[in-house]
Amino acid sequence: MDRTIDALKVCAQIMRRHGVSRVRCIATEACRRARNGSEFLDRVAIETGLMFEAVSSDEEANLTLAGCTELLDRSLPKAVVFDIGGGSTEIMWLDLSKDRSTPAGILSIPLGVVTLAERSIAAEQGLASDPIGSDEYQALMAEINRHLDPFDATHGISEEIQQGNSSMLGTSGTITTLGGLYLDLTRYDRNKVDGLIMKTDDLLTINQRLVGLSTQERAQIGCIGQERADLMIMGCAILEAICRRWPVPFVRAADRGIREGLLCAMVSDHQNLHGQNSNGHSQ
Repeated sequence: MDRTIDALKVCAQIMRRHGVSRVRCIATEACRRARNGSEFLDRVAIETGLMFEAVSSDEEANLTLAGCTELLDRSLPKAVVFDIGGGSTEIMWLDLSKDRSTPAGILSIPLGVVTLAERSIAAEQGLASDPIGSDEYQALMAEINRHLDPFDATHGISEEIQQGNSSMLGTSGTITTLGGLYLDLTRYDRNKVDGLIMKTDDLLTINQRLVGLSTQERAQIGCIGQERADLMIMGCAILEAICRRWPVPFVRAADRGIREGLLCAMVSDHQNLHGQNSNGHSQ
């Protein structure tokens, strides 16, 4: 919490220096779940001047979708979009033939890379060499699948996947980091990864290679590094569960999401409020 306050103070200083007049600040799963979430946001307001709101999981998913909608494959009528976050994982099922902006279904799984890393027995005991073993990895995939079961049954996603009607788009540090490894980059490059289309089989092969490494070995990989070495394997388990449940031939990576969605929504609100000039541009 103290580290978050310190980081937000820097953000507030930068915003004041640049004369920012309109801002929207949101909090997601961590503050939705924490017993002291609202008290923490009150503290943020007092110490930084930034007013945060904890948005619902549905709004979080819709903002994420708005941020990466340009990357959807519109040649197929259906799409699965997933966002593997720190505190939760959002999955959206889209019917692009009917409405390209509103998901037909949204699933929020209360499992993310940080919550899983904190839950791991090895992580709790401070055993940095292996925060998750093979058995725990498989158990985690099974747990994710149990969350997917009713969502899949309600929307008939597996049937659409089998008929080749659906694409898949992922946005999160997990899928973008895997994109960097897919391209064999020594350092992560957003310009090369954002929009990257990857063969699912190759992606899962990289997943399995990472599972076989220790935390220290993963930390030596340029696109992962020390700070994400223990978190990466948790995201890999979630992603693998999704891809094996719905085996599409390709997965597209989006290095964009909720922040871009917020910006698009604010621009739209500004245009609606102030209208457009004769050239069609916002005033």
